[in-house]
Amino acid sequence: MRCSVHAAVTAAVFLGLSTAETNAQSTTKPDNIDLPPIVVEQVEPKPASLATKPAQSKQAVSAASPASKPADVSLSNMPLALTVGQRSGSLTVPNTVEATAEIQRTPGAVEVVSDKAYKASTPSATIKDALDYVPGVFVQPKWGDDTRLSIRGSGLSRNFHLRGVQLYMDGIPINTADGYGDFQEIDPTAYRYIEVFKGANALRFGANSLGGAINFVMPTGYDADRFGARVDVGSFGFRKFATGSGGVYGAADYFITGTWQEQDGYREHSDGESVRGSANVGYRLSSNVETRFYLNANDVEQRIPGSVTRTAALSDPKAAAANNILQDYQRNIETVRLANKTSVRLDDNTTVEFGAFYVDRKLDHPIYQWLDYAYQDAGGFVRAVDAREIGGHANRFIFGVNIHGGELDNKQFANIGGQKGALLSSSLDESLNVSTYVENTFYALPDVGLVTGLQYLHAKRERRDRFFSDPPSWGVPDANPDDSGVRTYDLLSPKVGILWDVDPGWQFFANVSRSAEAPSFGENSFTSAAASNIEAQRATTFEIGTRGRREDYRWDFAIYRMNIDNEFQCLETGNTGSCTQVNLDKTIHQGVELGGGAALLKSAFVHRDRLWLNAAYTFNDFRFDDDPVFGNNELPGAPRHFVRAELLYQHPSGFYVGPNVEWVPEAYYADSANSLETKAYALLGAKIGFDDGGPISAYIEGRNLTDETYIASTSIATRADASSALFEPGNGRAIYAGVQVKW
Repeated sequence: MRCSVHAAVTAAVFLGLSTAETNAQSTTKPDNIDLPPIVVEQVEPKPASLATKPAQSKQAVSAASPASKPADVSLSNMPLALTVGQRSGSLTVPNTVEATAEIQRTPGAVEVVSDKAYKASTPSATIKDALDYVPGVFVQPKWGDDTRLSIRGSGLSRNFHLRGVQLYMDGIPINTADGYGDFQEIDPTAYRYIEVFKGANALRFGANSLGGAINFVMPTGYDADRFGARVDVGSFGFRKFATGSGGVYGAADYFITGTWQEQDGYREHSDGESVRGSANVGYRLSSNVETRFYLNANDVEQRIPGSVTRTAALSDPKAAAANNILQDYQRNIETVRLANKTSVRLDDNTTVEFGAFYVDRKLDHPIYQWLDYAYQDAGGFVRAVDAREIGGHANRFIFGVNIHGGELDNKQFANIGGQKGALLSSSLDESLNVSTYVENTFYALPDVGLVTGLQYLHAKRERRDRFFSDPPSWGVPDANPDDSGVRTYDLLSPKVGILWDVDPGWQFFANVSRSAEAPSFGENSFTSAAASNIEAQRATTFEIGTRGRREDYRWDFAIYRMNIDNEFQCLETGNTGSCTQVNLDKTIHQGVELGGGAALLKSAFVHRDRLWLNAAYTFNDFRFDDDPVFGNNELPGAPRHFVRAELLYQHPSGFYVGPNVEWVPEAYYADSANSLETKAYALLGAKIGFDDGGPISAYIEGRNLTDETYIASTSIATRADASSALFEPGNGRAIYAGVQVKW
């Protein structure tokens, strides 16, 4: 399997290089439409002026011909919520401008992060580089490519793998059908933009999660460079090479990219290497029909340094946990994804898209036992959008169905000094999610849309035990060696909301939404009486906010409260972060999310230079709600305040320079009893670079320049003490540099 994955990725890289030499596009790429995206970017492009809103009736805007840019289309002089995403290039994949116009029809907190926000000024090695300035998203690398990701307090009880957020590549699930996921398969340099749907705003994906969904979208031949390459190097033995190519040949287009990355790691026993490749090929069957095929392949090898005590994390942050070295803890992943998506424009008002996917994943994971997992996932989807006038009012109706099924061949062996030992358990785990959703936006007033939606989710988790000689569990003999079981969940989630287009660059939104999350096999363990009866996690969210942009500033602001029933929580089984998942009774997640940017100075030294401030502030108030044991204690696992800010001087030549800060002003708890805390910290950084939008860009970035010792993330426990090995120390002082070439 490893050879086949290496071959697939190597072929992707080779093809990207070879085709660049002979690429002669027969179809001219469309001009870019300048929409000021609500994205916090490191290097801010010149903002487009916001034209006065024209006097026009708010009738449904028909889709433009996919072959060319429509005449007189300016997203800056149309109401954000009504602008139908123009297909100036690919019919199946909107470009960044079109995706931003589309996502802003959501009456809740959502973001489109352009690749221009991070690719040219960071090593683009982890999703933290890409999502650092999205408020409400807490993302912290632990080691290698692995990351702690939480949106609005999702997955707080899991500091390993991924839980509580659904990840997608071009709409293809990264998570398995039961909700498990990994970050090593994500290559931030491969994507044109990233869509972030917070919480219940992820209705369109049928997301089975509390935190929502993130969709990583590749370029197509219509918006890709003919050839691009980058080289990045940095501290802790970091080195990376990436290349890509795209183009259009008549009715066909393509994009292909490949990345090799290696690092020794800041901590002992944290070295890793990855090879990744992605490609898509589209074909225009007619002016109204396009089909697109996707291929993604990954081969990742990574050692795991492990969690340590608070004292060890702050006094000797480079050291790995002793048992991780003794047992040679690793997480090695091989993945191949195949998918197809087809879009059909039935008329000027109605479009339909449908597709299918297949994923083959192999996880070789020696930890406390040697996990040998083989995943087979497959599914499909259909989505129809109809935009037309009803009784003189604009109306937009969406209907969709998602099916995602998966099978896990689950084998666990003894780990004997880093070598695979005797078989300890074996099962066949099957998951199924079927979701259907409807959403309607009716413009009762020309500038006010009333949004109603409903999602139904059917989830099934079934385990068939194939091994009946189970060893004692935690020292207790197994009275029932057959650990087979099945659980089903049927969940209905309604939504109502409102969108008000105050002017073409300013929106207010509000919604009340329900969301649901069925447990994964990690929560729904049939070997435990406590976990075998675990219920689905439900939440009711109240949200209000505003987003918009002017020439010299922009903003993205939301306030929310989530009343949660049956939140998944860790029932402590030791002091190492190992736990059994249980349901809490009632909990509250509420907070404030504020992001944006502003020009503090303009033309101070030369014409059109400026001093630009990027900032993202997140306030988290996550707590028990009159719990019989913990009262109104804070929920462990996430900081109460999180600040990310950057001040850049930008010269019109493309030169930029400036400092940045990451600040957690208060320590947060690692246990439900609120007895053990992390440590407050502030990390100072700086960057200098050049990017004028031309063929060459370069950067140098310094991180944690004061070499602060801090805790990046933590596992949680019921009650912890000084001996609890729960903490992941953050990286020390680091310098990175990179050069990119494209044409």
